[in-house]
Amino acid sequence: MKRKRLQFRSIWISDVHLGTRACKAEYLLDFLRHTESRYLYLVGDMIDFWNLRNGWYWPASHSQVIQAVMDKASRGTTVTYVPGNHDEMFRDHIGRLFGGVRVAAEAIHKTADGRKLLVLHGDEFDGVVRHSKWLAVFGSWIYDWLLYTNRWFNLLRRRLGFPYWSLAAWLKHKVKNAVNFISQFEQALVREARKRRVHGVVCGHIHKATIEEHQGVLYCNDGDWVESCTALVEHNDGSLAVIHWADESVYLLEETENEYSPGQRRLVPAD
Repeated sequence: MKRKRLQFRSIWISDVHLGTRACKAEYLLDFLRHTESRYLYLVGDMIDFWNLRNGWYWPASHSQVIQAVMDKASRGTTVTYVPGNHDEMFRDHIGRLFGGVRVAAEAIHKTADGRKLLVLHGDEFDGVVRHSKWLAVFGSWIYDWLLYTNRWFNLLRRRLGFPYWSLAAWLKHKVKNAVNFISQFEQALVREARKRRVHGVVCGHIHKATIEEHQGVLYCNDGDWVESCTALVEHNDGSLAVIHWADESVYLLEETENEYSPGQRRLVPAD
């Protein structure tokens, strides 16, 4: 069954982490193939160079994601890439074009209803990343381990007839320090937006998709593509929404016991 493409004015995606086994590239490919937009923002951590330094992992689907983005740029979509901390090497190429994709330190997006939104990855407001990079790298390793463990746990849950459950997301919402960090991060971005005299901010980094208003300032996070498979979108009237593509997709990802062997993950049509 061929599905009609969804039309948006703007799309924001981030934290894809190409180059990791946790990356749900097949879901992202499905999203890119079933959506069109005038503007597309890649809000950092598209490629995980931290992980690639420890061993090369790059299946064909990860190259296909990059090609799909470049294809959109070639067909007229304005694509802006704002690097994050995992792909910070691209910050040395601010202002350049790669396959029609413009690299920028940050961006100001004007919505259809006239609001100005500051677009940036957000690691600049993470004290651990700024001042203790070794700790940030260690935390990233722990997070990857949680994702790995969670995949096997959910394989068992699925066989028992239970729905997907995210251990990493549960910890972020329940552990006091994690909850405090997320709140402090959001407040820091809101203060920056207020300082810049814009209506709101769009970021990534903490893998928690949301749209919230803090005392008249809009805080938007587009989430990630290692757990939630989310994107922030703008409709033609300027309204914003978070799309959970794992729920919207016409495909379901069938994961096998050998999921972490290259080439073992595949898409099957949903019922």
